[in-house]
Amino acid sequence: MIVVTTENVPGRTVDTVLGQVFGVTVRSRGIGGNITAALRSLGGGEIKEYTEMLEDARKSAIDRMVQNAHAMGANAVVMMRFDSGELGQTMSEIVAYGTAVVLRESDG
Repeated sequence: MIVVTTENVPGRTVDTVLGQVFGVTVRSRGIGGNITAALRSLGGGEIKEYTEMLEDARKSAIDRMVQNAHAMGANAVVMMRFDSGELGQTMSEIVAYGTAVVLRESDG
């Protein structure tokens, strides 16, 4: 499955637009991770526990989006984007979304 943030894929033409597709995940750090992150935030700099959690969440959201696109019969997702938000004070929502399409090789 090709996933791009662009509208077009070089060497390919959009044959069919199947519609919007998304994948969502909600994550929360455990109590130990929250305490470690809170202590680390006192010193400033990157909070690796949260960075890793958000990287994993983005990967999971993309995987779910790809599964949904595949179920629609797509071979690609174009114009892929991320959105995120907080649920309460302890959970993060990550959404990967885009347009499910069927690509074909360009003529010429």
